[in-house]
Amino acid sequence: MVHFLVVAGGGAIGAGGRHLVNLAALRLLGPGFPWGTFIVNVVGCLVMGLMIGGLIRWMPLGSSQTARLFLATGLLGGFTTFSAFSLDFAVIWERGAVLTAIGYAVATVVASIMAVFVGLWLMRWLTS
Repeated sequence: MVHFLVVAGGGAIGAGGRHLVNLAALRLLGPGFPWGTFIVNVVGCLVMGLMIGGLIRWMPLGSSQTARLFLATGLLGGFTTFSAFSLDFAVIWERGAVLTAIGYAVATVVASIMAVFVGLWLMRWLTS
């Protein structure tokens, strides 16, 4: 239960941060391109790399679980799930499974975009 609360707390902060970035990007850069989403995805991925690299380097194995749950799963998961996807890709790539990593990336992007369109179609069909 404690781990759930740790993740939930981080997620709330991350989602709030994403909302603030989206509002700021909309005001500063306009609605012509999803700059807010782009910014949180890129920044979230950068922070994920820095954070996981730091946790691995400076915290003994096992003692970093709560920090990892709060920061990676909660905070960055709430800020952007793209950071988790990118970390998964990096781990697969660094294990030497380059083709698997590329397949994972292509499949995830294509399937996710298709799922959005299917969801849109389904909801339009159900509500028509």
